[in-house]
Amino acid sequence: MEHPSEHAATKGDGASSALNSSRFGWADIAGQVRAWRGELLLGLLVVLGVSVPLALFLGLAATYVATGVLLYLLLVIGVLLTAPTSFLTDGPGLANRVTFLRAALVVPVGALVFHPAQQEPATILALMAVAVIALLLDGVDGAVARRSGRVTAFGARFDMELDALLIMVLAILVWQTEQAGAWVLLIGLMRYAFVAAGWHWRWLQAPLPPSRRRQALCVVQSVGLLIALWPLGPPAVGVAAALGALLLLTYSFAVDVLWLHRHRHSAPQALQ
Repeated sequence: MEHPSEHAATKGDGASSALNSSRFGWADIAGQVRAWRGELLLGLLVVLGVSVPLALFLGLAATYVATGVLLYLLLVIGVLLTAPTSFLTDGPGLANRVTFLRAALVVPVGALVFHPAQQEPATILALMAVAVIALLLDGVDGAVARRSGRVTAFGARFDMELDALLIMVLAILVWQTEQAGAWVLLIGLMRYAFVAAGWHWRWLQAPLPPSRRRQALCVVQSVGLLIALWPLGPPAVGVAAALGALLLLTYSFAVDVLWLHRHRHSAPQALQ
């Protein structure tokens, strides 16, 4: 896991290239379905394997399961339409398969956002366990990609967007469960605000140098939000954890923005 702003332009440009290389013909989409067929089936089983027991044993409405399936279909469509055409012959690779499995785990967590009336402590605890599994798998896909020699722009972007999405989902759940005020949403929104600002100030899209700080801050964000979401702990501890994560994230983004501003004249001409 890395800071959501790290190499945002590099990964974004790579993903755009992958996107542009896809011809979006029906034959290509069918080919991507064949390339991902194992993951598509396994992912659906993961979504149903998490959401159906919650509905049966914790009393969640069937609409929660339906929401999870719908979100999963959106995930599948996004992957099929953005996967590079090289996957048609070489397959997505093990690293991307791991990332897709992580995404399937995130889907039931995200589905709860659309059902605030069903956010009971038992449900929150169960989905927190699912989120923890998804977080533990983070880093595995990157390590597998490097070891196999199949580091791709698509895989990097897929991993980064999934990290950002999970953080946003956790922040929303913390707010919806009233564990913290609306300010906690800034933890999830800051990365998207950074990307949006880059549309106007192109120098923000320039690549950043590698930083352990950014990687560590991603872990801190997730852990802080999970502590805040914990329904059995002292509320003050959760608020302190989330607030600490927000302050550290703000500091990290400020450091990166200042670095990019100082080096804006040395950025590639297209980003000036």
